[in-house]
Amino acid sequence: MSGSRRRSRAKRKPAAPHERGKDPRTLGLEGERVVVVGFGASGRAAANVLASEGARVLVSERRSLEEFDGVTPAGVVLIAGGHAPEHLDGATLVVASPGVAPDAPVLGWARERGIPVWSELELGARLCRAPYIAVTGTNGKTTTVELLAAMLVAGGIKARACGNVGYPFSLAAREAWDALAVEASSFQLALQEHLHPTVSVLLNVAPDHLDWHGSFEAYAGAKARVYARQSGGDVHVGNASDPAAVEISAKAPCAVRWFRADAPDAGETGLVEGRVVARPADGRREHTFALPTDDGAFALDAAAAVTAALAFGVAPPAIRSALESFEPLPHRGTVVAVAGSVSFLDDSKATNPHATLAALSGRHDVVLIAGGRAKGIDLSPLRAAAESVSAVVTLGEAAPELEAIFAGLVPTRRATTIEEAVALAFVEARPGGEVILAPACASQDMFRDYAERGDQFAGAATALAAALAKHDEQAGAGDG
Repeated sequence: MSGSRRRSRAKRKPAAPHERGKDPRTLGLEGERVVVVGFGASGRAAANVLASEGARVLVSERRSLEEFDGVTPAGVVLIAGGHAPEHLDGATLVVASPGVAPDAPVLGWARERGIPVWSELELGARLCRAPYIAVTGTNGKTTTVELLAAMLVAGGIKARACGNVGYPFSLAAREAWDALAVEASSFQLALQEHLHPTVSVLLNVAPDHLDWHGSFEAYAGAKARVYARQSGGDVHVGNASDPAAVEISAKAPCAVRWFRADAPDAGETGLVEGRVVARPADGRREHTFALPTDDGAFALDAAAAVTAALAFGVAPPAIRSALESFEPLPHRGTVVAVAGSVSFLDDSKATNPHATLAALSGRHDVVLIAGGRAKGIDLSPLRAAAESVSAVVTLGEAAPELEAIFAGLVPTRRATTIEEAVALAFVEARPGGEVILAPACASQDMFRDYAERGDQFAGAATALAAALAKHDEQAGAGDG
């Protein structure tokens, strides 16, 4: 696609602006009372946007005031300490933060009163007039979205990553971008109606967040909503190597382009000898893209990003440039310390069995640190990890379940802190071997989030490496 055509497509308005206002950036909420449930990053963004739209905003938050940092946005009333039915008095709209489960009483009260319930993603979709690529999946969303944003920018398009990646979609939707790469979580998708991406992406589907959704079917159904409003002129990108994702993607109401973990057929993108290969359907010359790392999970995310970027109209040279200069994100399998000859890898973002098995793919005789809050997920698929690991150090609420899973397969040891887990794993590791933190669980039983867990793991591993180096230095001095 030529550069001029690509630019004109990047400025295309969505086909279905919100019916309540003539300007797609206007929601028609001036003077109306809107209740935002939850005051995390998404809730704070929603409150800001709604207040800017002229709404009277009340935030209902279960945490106490003492747990907040920062200030409440101007024109927003914050009620902390728990939700109550009276918080909804007079409300014409409720916007729920991602952490609020669909069966939460406060949302039930809203539905009983006939009050519409939106997600922050829905708010952004109703405001956005730039075309966007929406990415969802169990694992790899953030990496893929960041890759896509880099590819768009390299192609001369004013673009940014937003959504669940950290910068809320509703904020980006009101700004002057030519295109957006949007990370969409299952929490957000479950409560959306107007999301209409030019290109949608489903990376993979495996059981996750079942404590929130209630069943795998509901979770998978939320993922499928990423393409619900797409039509003939749009493109959906699906993973041909993931059977569960294939079943969902095959039902997309628009053209589907596939990526896969092996050599691609005509019209697909795949992986060949450590490179991403895009093979046109018309038999023209294929495009090959080198990768900045040999990590298998990253390679598949890169194949998805290449497929989506090509579908959006980004030229291959721009895609190639973005890939070559891309630096892998933290907490996704990076080496954070080397103690003696043992390497410590931080894959704290592996918060479900699917991600943990992907992190272990191609590895042998590693020591796995796993555990945390299981989120209602069946952890038994981790039994397959016994082929890759020589020992498992368990941690957190799921430690007993993990020990039962690996019983009779590999040795297990239980730790009560991340520092103890690092020390035990080092003892179990073989010379020249690896220790990997790939927990298969959420972190909130012991940490604020996966990033804090990864940071503390890296700190403990670095401290161990320093202590070992000092010991060796003193021993050497004594020998002299």
